[in-house]
Amino acid sequence: MFIRNNPVRIGTLAVALLVSSLGITSAQDKPAAVAVPDGITKGASVEGITEYTLKNGLKVLLFPDPSKPTITVNMTYLVGSRHEGLGETGMAHLLEHMVFKGSTKHPNIPQELTTHGARPNGTTWLDRTNYFETFAATDENLNWALDLESDRMVNSFIKNEDLQSEFSVVRNEFESGENNPGRVLNQRVVSAAFIWHNYGNSTIGNRSDIEKVPIANLQAFYKKFYQPDNSVLVVAGKIDEAKTLKLVDQYFGAIPRPTRVLQPTYSIEPTQDGERNVTLRRMGDTKVVSSLYHIMPGSHPDYPTMDVITDVLTSEPSGRLYKALIETKKAAQEYGYSFTTKDPGYVYFATELLKEKSTDVAKAALLNTLDSIAIVPPTKEEIDRSKATILKDLELQFKNAESVGLALSEFIATGDWRLGFLYRDALEKVSVADVQRVAKYYFKPSNRTVGIFEPDPSPDRVDVPNPPDIAAMVKDYKGRALVAQGEAFDPSPANIESRTHRTEQANTIELALLPKTTRGNEVNARMTLRYGDVNSLKNKGTIADLTASMLDKGTTTRTRQQLKDEFDKLKAQVNVFGGGNQVSANIKTTKENLPAVVKLVADMLKNPAFDANEFDKLKQEQLAQIESQRSEPQAIAGMTFQRTMNPYPKDDVRYTQTPDEQVAAINATKLDDLKQFYKDFYGAQSSTFAAVGDFDEAAVKKAVTGEFGTWKAKKPFSRLVSVYNDVKPSPQSIETPDKANALMLAGVNIPLRDDDPDYPALVLGNYMLGGGFLNSRLATRIRQKEGISYGVGSQLSANPLDKTGMFMTYAIYNPDNAERLEKAFREEMERVVKDGFTAEEIQAARSGYLQSRMVSRAQDPSLSSTLNNYLYLNRTMNWDADFEKKMESLTPEQVNTAMKRHIDPSKISIIKAGDFAKSAQKAADGKPASSVSGGKK
Repeated sequence: MFIRNNPVRIGTLAVALLVSSLGITSAQDKPAAVAVPDGITKGASVEGITEYTLKNGLKVLLFPDPSKPTITVNMTYLVGSRHEGLGETGMAHLLEHMVFKGSTKHPNIPQELTTHGARPNGTTWLDRTNYFETFAATDENLNWALDLESDRMVNSFIKNEDLQSEFSVVRNEFESGENNPGRVLNQRVVSAAFIWHNYGNSTIGNRSDIEKVPIANLQAFYKKFYQPDNSVLVVAGKIDEAKTLKLVDQYFGAIPRPTRVLQPTYSIEPTQDGERNVTLRRMGDTKVVSSLYHIMPGSHPDYPTMDVITDVLTSEPSGRLYKALIETKKAAQEYGYSFTTKDPGYVYFATELLKEKSTDVAKAALLNTLDSIAIVPPTKEEIDRSKATILKDLELQFKNAESVGLALSEFIATGDWRLGFLYRDALEKVSVADVQRVAKYYFKPSNRTVGIFEPDPSPDRVDVPNPPDIAAMVKDYKGRALVAQGEAFDPSPANIESRTHRTEQANTIELALLPKTTRGNEVNARMTLRYGDVNSLKNKGTIADLTASMLDKGTTTRTRQQLKDEFDKLKAQVNVFGGGNQVSANIKTTKENLPAVVKLVADMLKNPAFDANEFDKLKQEQLAQIESQRSEPQAIAGMTFQRTMNPYPKDDVRYTQTPDEQVAAINATKLDDLKQFYKDFYGAQSSTFAAVGDFDEAAVKKAVTGEFGTWKAKKPFSRLVSVYNDVKPSPQSIETPDKANALMLAGVNIPLRDDDPDYPALVLGNYMLGGGFLNSRLATRIRQKEGISYGVGSQLSANPLDKTGMFMTYAIYNPDNAERLEKAFREEMERVVKDGFTAEEIQAARSGYLQSRMVSRAQDPSLSSTLNNYLYLNRTMNWDADFEKKMESLTPEQVNTAMKRHIDPSKISIIKAGDFAKSAQKAADGKPASSVSGGKK
């Protein structure tokens, strides 16, 4: 379950998924009137979303969208860490885990989620907890999901034996966050800023509270808050609104309204009366300086203005903090964000720098820039640029019913789901005067937590406003016209293949185009350039990576900022990435803008500026990233695993470098190396392009072939042939001192291609062993039963061209549990080889896996990536149809025989990284381990 406590550049992007329905629909697109069952009250209807209230108090939001063959059910409970009392920190999050342990009618929820091919999760945050699942749009699946959520609302087991294993899983999650100094610093600063309000507590809670919470307290917390009058159900996607409303009433209407009365929280954080200081000292590889300011609640009319200010400060490369810290090389990274909270919240800024850099210098630059925002206010150009960026992201992300369904949780928790639309409306009106007024009011030294205390004879303080009268704000709000609807698309391989048009010619760019109407006229595309061969790319791995990273840093005709501004004007999200022997570009935009976006992408790829200043900044950023990972168990174990399983020679472009090698290679690379590499290798004669969505096929084909059809590289492309390595078992244990969490990676190479007769059986076997949702063999044993690991699973890969496959497993855990983890892992592997899987397991897993493939094909970004890759492989969607046909016919004997034939537990290499020395010392001193299984605490 995710804890949303990680920094992002702009806080509102976490809630931006809802607030941008700018498309226009005609009168005939208006939804038909829905017959409302007796006892249900119809509420507001805004831009396609309609509210209903059951007699027991449950609010229901229905959002029909026939353009995607999926449905998202999202249940939001108005309880988060804000509602926890003394000794109860982390209880809301712990309960989130416990609700997956089963209920009266659904005793094995992870198994059911996997069987139905759902994409599920649960999240806990300051003001709310939510549970959601996205699944194929069938009547059976919708009935199941509504039955599941209604049953676990009031009939979850919340058993003591489950708590005994799950509390250590949550603690394992807690420990994984303790490995990140930047995240811990954020928690310390927030805690110092909020003396009385619960926003000062981390959602994941205090370690001792997690370990010692009595089961009776947890059960009481559940019965108090998990009730219909404290929850909001969202159903979004391909639904019949009237039919769905009847189903909701059928499954939830029988739950009685509770007799208890919930008392609202009433703690108000006192006005801060002086700058506060926090110093964190622990092991790490980079330095971090940060600053927090108290701000208005998310429902306040000034909150959109604060988001604009945050973007003006942090945007790359135009942001003021970016220019003051990164361009001057005082630091390597900077970011800022805020959250939409029900009560007054905060905005947080931070910068990361290398060890040899001065924190005093970085701190001065950070605070001076933040102070100056009120003295030298942003220009209209800066404000318009930030508004365009945020609005563009909002508009694009609203076009997905699944995202809308989940994003509603944030606004529901803030006070009302319609606040999202009010946010958008207010954002469009933000002016220079608004920015200056808000910045001057909040950005004061007395209102921040960052540095040492200094007396102030005349303190200038801020009284943060309370939440406004939300009912008055949203009363009679009607919203705008519905965004254009898309078609009801069938994501079967046969239908996709029948509608895909390909243009395939040697020595030029190849195209796969799948036009279809989509919500908001959205289109997604993927383009890939392939270059070089195993000999011409020798000793050029770092140069290839840096060259790819420079492509979005400006062209010979446009600066980096001008590129960003043009993409924003075209409402386009473009991500260029790559290295090694290929570079790809992901594109998301709208129908009318795709040809212009293609031309702009062509300018990036064909005319990179290779600016010296941008190159220096890129090197600093990458060096900082390397240093920040030097002592991290995940990074160290991952690097060691790759070097062990894929031992390429040092001059091969696929060679995995050590941190020291990475640093040396980056420092040795010159800008002229990149320019020469680009001249030698970049061209489109071995490239592919795929687009899925709403577009003019002739215009797109003309734009792509016109820009890339004759662009040739000097050196030819020949694919990098992979060779199977029979790696002997080589267990390795790496010490990472002062890290509370450890990582285990275990794997074995397999001479396997994805057209091997055994491949479908191995895929299904792996799905049962370490896939699915918390119900795989490994997850059931290691997480659900013994509570050793928060994250555990397995993966199977097979090359489509060479016989080089791999089976790999992973688990994060407390170093004290290293022996228990390895023992449980080996026993489960041996059980697979000895006993195999039952027919019942196979039938349930097959159904869930095939449904999950359909859900993936229903996602246009994923489908465009698949079609793009298939051009290179000379495949069509018939390959998928054939694969799924083979999957349907698998017998238990075939699955079990394939697993025994290819996965030998005795050949598995295990790589571990963690603070095992400390665990050994604790054991020697007779101290108890940090994680237990079963029994009383």
